[in-house]
Amino acid sequence: MALKISIPEAKAEIGIIGGSGLYDPDFVVNPVQVKVYTPYGQPSDYITVGEMAGRKVAFLPRHGRGHRIPPHRINYRANIYALASLGVKWIISVSAVGSLREDIAPGHFVVPDQFIDMTKKREYTFFDEGVVAHVSMADPFCECLRKRLIDAARRLGVSVHGKGTYVCIEGPRFSTRAESRVWKEVFKADIVGMTLVPEVNLACEAQICYATLAMVTDYDVWAEHPVTAEEVVRIMNANVSKAREILRIVVKELPAEPEAGECSCCQSLKTALM
Repeated sequence: MALKISIPEAKAEIGIIGGSGLYDPDFVVNPVQVKVYTPYGQPSDYITVGEMAGRKVAFLPRHGRGHRIPPHRINYRANIYALASLGVKWIISVSAVGSLREDIAPGHFVVPDQFIDMTKKREYTFFDEGVVAHVSMADPFCECLRKRLIDAARRLGVSVHGKGTYVCIEGPRFSTRAESRVWKEVFKADIVGMTLVPEVNLACEAQICYATLAMVTDYDVWAEHPVTAEEVVRIMNANVSKAREILRIVVKELPAEPEAGECSCCQSLKTALM
């Protein structure tokens, strides 16, 4: 696929952040690679702006092409700022996760509705000087976007769980057995991953509607089955084509603006600024 390099005059209404396994923007038609400069440094990679299902989209590989940036070193602020600067109003995040429940099997998808933050060293806000903002994260994901992801998966016959709590750990290592049991038995979380936070926080501060399509690649080590990178890659590759079909349906059918009463993230700063 031939790509052009451009300074952004390009605009897009829908952002797609590709996680582990979803690096290649070959589903984007008429792609232009855009390098965006931000006050927070460089995003993970060039952003590919083009068309998908007749809509303008901006695709960003979270870890960079070739998976060269570990989760704790991703410049989340630059990534979200860059997408916002292109005019993005919706972000669909695709990520690989481990399961903390027997009935959430490898190969399934989860569209989480809550998260628990166990990260340690990340930049969590755009408002770290000058202006203070306390953004509500009671319902951290866009309900309008979540419903559309769930509906698209079910229409395709994909095994999808419409709710779930995502516990986000620092990484890049996987959990110990003791930690995994805490996530499952004490926290009552459903899936575990390394990249949701602070991506979701920053999207909320930028007043962008955000939801995650989580691909389950393994049972975490609570199941007495040690996680290996080989296992994660095998399951993940099988699910990438399904994720693309879900994205295609959702992108095609998204309204121009969030539906009234279903989303507050696009107006999050109305009650947050001090």
